[in-house]
Amino acid sequence: MSAQANALPQGNKISVVPTGAALGADIVGYDMRRAPTAEALAVIEQAWADHLVLRFRGNPGLAADHLIAFSSALGPLDKRPVKGSIRGGTNDLPLEINVISNIIVDGKPIGGLGAGEAEWHSDMTYKDVPPKASCLYSLEIPPAGGGTSFVNMYKAYEDLPPALKQRVENLKCVHDASINSTGELREGYARVTDPRDTVGAIHPVVKVHPVTGRKCLFLGRRRNAYLVGLPLEESEALLDELWARSTRPEARWTQIWQVGDAILWDNRCTMHQRDAFDASSRRLMYRTQIGERLAA
Repeated sequence: MSAQANALPQGNKISVVPTGAALGADIVGYDMRRAPTAEALAVIEQAWADHLVLRFRGNPGLAADHLIAFSSALGPLDKRPVKGSIRGGTNDLPLEINVISNIIVDGKPIGGLGAGEAEWHSDMTYKDVPPKASCLYSLEIPPAGGGTSFVNMYKAYEDLPPALKQRVENLKCVHDASINSTGELREGYARVTDPRDTVGAIHPVVKVHPVTGRKCLFLGRRRNAYLVGLPLEESEALLDELWARSTRPEARWTQIWQVGDAILWDNRCTMHQRDAFDASSRRLMYRTQIGERLAA
């Protein structure tokens, strides 16, 4: 793997070290406790556009405010609707922080998504305007399992046979709002028995990335998805083919977590999946979700 060093003020340097896989790079030499300078932000944003997923390793002990300051430099942050807490309610967290955890305190989970597998997905595509990115930071990790894999959806599109590219070019897909990535039914929704009845946002199957101008597949989640206007059997078969092609091993990179890792991914041109882990172990993560900047 080669490293690209970029000069910054005061003699500091940020190195961008590609993973060697279809996506992903390490950002070395950046302290996440400090809000990024314009120069550092330019390096990070270019690396992000090039590599889709960035890892900032070796940042133990970050506070929620550090993660918020870093993430907000990249765009406006989503806020959860209800103020949450952690560790049995002893520490209130800012609304910009979501807790991803399997830890139970006083009989109640302190965060979401538990210990099971989280299937391949992009975040919140059931909304008309999904977040452009997420940043996930590890505070506690299990001794085994819980890895997060990513796939390159530019590559998924570019590797399609020409006839299949042409077939999907103008299709639109309904993205299910009823089920989350661990298969749990969201409050207020009924279970979908026919994908043609799916409730959620409708997005083009092929999207153009607003920064890079490259085309990518935009699939969201497989469960209950429906390609608008197609017979159900045709929609199911075509979606199955697109998903199989998109999640091939050669399009993936897997993050094996260490405490103090932060992962920033572009939600517009990647999907991700989490492996299950032993529910008796502990996993605790902070997540921010970053929106698109409004046009001036």
